[in-house]
Amino acid sequence: QVQLVESGGGSVQNGGSLRLSCAASGSAASPRCMAWFRQAPGKEREGVASIDTNGGPTYYADSVKDRFTISHDSAKNTLYLQMNSLKPEDTAVYYCAARYYIGSCSLGILYNYWGKGTQVTVSS
Repeated sequence: QVQLVESGGGSVQNGGSLRLSCAASGSAASPRCMAWFRQAPGKEREGVASIDTNGGPTYYADSVKDRFTISHDSAKNTLYLQMNSLKPEDTAVYYCAARYYIGSCSLGILYNYWGKGTQVTVSS
């Protein structure tokens, strides 16, 4: 079992930046696949970015490419999402997710550990 706790959300203006963090605890072995998802009011949850924490590839949704960067600090067992050039359409609750998995850590796999989310609001 692993527990995930997000932090770093808040309110920013159009074009601003935020960095989200997700601290993982409760397991001796860190999940290999970790990701960020988001859900805006009235919309389905969507994948934002994912990473192979063993130094493998990263994956991004087209809507955030070149603006968001996912990273992982193994020493701190923490996942990050650096969000730049934020837009009002990025407003959502952002969730950290994880899975112990030997395949590709893409956004399309089934993540089975989830945090409670952190709110990001971008005003125009």
